[in-house]
Amino acid sequence: MRRPRDYDSELKQLDAKAKQLRARKIQQLGDLVVAVGADTLTLEVLAGALLAAVDTKESSAKEAWRKRGASFFQRTSHGRSGAGGNSRGATESPGDAASARDADRP
Repeated sequence: MRRPRDYDSELKQLDAKAKQLRARKIQQLGDLVVAVGADTLTLEVLAGALLAAVDTKESSAKEAWRKRGASFFQRTSHGRSGAGGNSRGATESPGDAASARDADRP
């Protein structure tokens, strides 16, 4: 005879996984802000820039931003081994981001 499913346990596991994914996304967004040097902006300026990007209807502007972002990730992952590089666009660890940003400074 089949054992009944424990729906409560499955829901708790799914909830825990969703929380982990949200936390990882927030961490990656923070790492990205640091990696691109946007941590020097005030919160108001950064929020305004992001809101303007979200509100933009021009596909040409969004495509230009996409290309610029893709080239940024290619530059930051250049020189990494194939296993260490990330082709999906997620950022590196905070230490790597800071050292990559500082290496570009004169």
